[in-house]
Amino acid sequence: MAGAARSSGYSCAECGWRTTKWVGRCSQCEAWGTLAETVAPVGRVRALPGAPLSPALPIDAVSAEVSAPVPTGVGELDRVLGGGLVPGAVVLLAGEPGVGKSTLLLQVAARAADAGRCALYVTGEESAAQVRMRAARIGALSPRLYLAAETDLDAVLGQVAALAPALVVLDSVQTVAAAGTDGVAGGVTQVREVAAALTRVAKETGTVVLLVGHVTKDGSVAGPRSLEHLVDVVCQFEGERTSRLRMVRATKNRFGPCDEVGCFDFVDGGLAELADPSGLFLSERTAPVPGTCVTVSMDGRRALVAEVQALVAASSLPSPRRATSGLDAARVAMVLAVTERRAGVRLGAMDVFAATVGGVRLAEPAADLALVLAVASAASDRPVRAGTVALGEVGLSGELRRVSGSDVRLAEAARLGFATALVPPGTAVGRAGLRVVEVADVAAARAAALGGE
Repeated sequence: MAGAARSSGYSCAECGWRTTKWVGRCSQCEAWGTLAETVAPVGRVRALPGAPLSPALPIDAVSAEVSAPVPTGVGELDRVLGGGLVPGAVVLLAGEPGVGKSTLLLQVAARAADAGRCALYVTGEESAAQVRMRAARIGALSPRLYLAAETDLDAVLGQVAALAPALVVLDSVQTVAAAGTDGVAGGVTQVREVAAALTRVAKETGTVVLLVGHVTKDGSVAGPRSLEHLVDVVCQFEGERTSRLRMVRATKNRFGPCDEVGCFDFVDGGLAELADPSGLFLSERTAPVPGTCVTVSMDGRRALVAEVQALVAASSLPSPRRATSGLDAARVAMVLAVTERRAGVRLGAMDVFAATVGGVRLAEPAADLALVLAVASAASDRPVRAGTVALGEVGLSGELRRVSGSDVRLAEAARLGFATALVPPGTAVGRAGLRVVEVADVAAARAAALGGE
């Protein structure tokens, strides 16, 4: 490669913005601490052709058998991944501290070892004895599951070369440092170098690499943005500390869909799969009570039945309180205003509390109608008719709008034994055993759910 002088500067690891002087914050993407010194050639540069490592083949002559996904043994994770782990894939699992990332991947490694494949679990955050204690608690002890406590990249690569495992778990990528690379472990340069080295090994050997990643305060993956570009799959592990429910969803997947969600129950023995998680989101009672209404939400392709609860009580404060849990506060305030103005429910001097059951978070507009009926039921102290499910978006004029995936939602309601579904006009879908009632506005929905005054 021919070239003359070379100039030095600084470039952002996130967006590539360049400057001649170092600054603490990138002026393009406004990220802190992402500028690193680079040396770029100046003048005309000519790239010379080299010998290819392998000849190019017609696309239909490339074998697809080697890229067939291998099930992990954890059905909910296979659902998110698109059937299993593809040989040579690099998967990044990110989540809040304590949500259960290490527990899930330890179970995946143990299932692979039980299936006769060699698995290597590399821990950089805990000692080997601590990981062994967790493995004994969740039943993840297997003779083909190997454990190593390493924080040096060369040592990790040496372990992989010595064992030639089919599956490698690195917990976490932010704790491993590469010798000869600037920065401390967890820094932008170090994370990029470690991820690139492990990705290179995965592609060359066909080893599946599972990386545990940290998240920032706003919930995004910590480290350079290039980390998410390097890996094949990026999964988010979510869950409230006060709830047993855990959810895995893919934000990037080169081998499958990105609109699937896997549900787990965090118990003493680890993470138990929830093939039918709707039971966690419904109250267990024999008779209907005022202030509750059931709806069906969509999380990706999955329909989840959830219960909305409301409590309306006389307020002793000049400004009545509005408290929410599991619902968007701004949307709740809008729905309450529509309920009072269009459905005739007096809430001006009332404290209103709205929440969901089981720790589920409802952020889509399809839960608006269920919230209206729950508030109206609580205000009148009359329960919604037994076996009723409600779904629909509420407009500011009180009209009900159709929501996406109505057929899937109604099919889930019919499967769980609900008798009546209140839906917006134009969404009636025939379901065996389910009576679909179309209501045009919130006043009509209130009358259909609660009966006449």
